[in-house]
Amino acid sequence: MKQLLLVRHGKSDWDLPGLSDHDRVLNERGLRDAPRMAAALERRGVKPDGIVTSSAVRAATTASLVARHLSFPEDSIQQIPALYLASPGTILRTVQGLDESKEVVLIFGHNPGMHEAVNLLCEAPGLEDFPTLATAILEFDLDHWGEVDWGAGLLIEFLTPRSVAAEVAG
Repeated sequence: MKQLLLVRHGKSDWDLPGLSDHDRVLNERGLRDAPRMAAALERRGVKPDGIVTSSAVRAATTASLVARHLSFPEDSIQQIPALYLASPGTILRTVQGLDESKEVVLIFGHNPGMHEAVNLLCEAPGLEDFPTLATAILEFDLDHWGEVDWGAGLLIEFLTPRSVAAEVAG
C-alpha cells in the first residue's frame, strides 16, 4: 500500500514587482496556512518518509514549513524542477519514479496540473476546485510506485485551509 499526498503550494505574494513567477514568495496567509495544514496532517497520523517539491520558491517554502511541523528533515526534501507548472503526465511520471522504499510521500506543486492529476489518478473524484494549500490524500493498493497509473488511486480525504480552520474552530 502506497500513500500519496498531492499538495498545492500556499498562497503567494503578487505585490513584489519585477519578481519572476518562479521566485514568488508566500504571502502572510500562505505562511499561516502551511503549519495549520501540517497540523491537520499530523492529527491524521501522516508520517511522510518522502517529500518532493517543485523548485519554485512558493512550493519549496510550503514543503519546508510542512516538513518542519511533521519532523521531516528539510535537507531530505527533493526538489524537481520539472514539477514547476507540471502537467498531469509529468506528475504521474514523477510518482512512478519515486523511491520504492518510501511508503508515504508528499508532492508539492501547482495548478492546474495538481488538480487535474488528482482527478485522473482517482476514479471520478470530481473535485471541482483545488485552492492554494489544498491537499489530496490518495492511497494505492500497489506495492510499487512504478505501478501507479490513471484511475489506480482512491481519494481518502481532501483538505483545504478552510476545512482545516473549521476543524480546529469547531
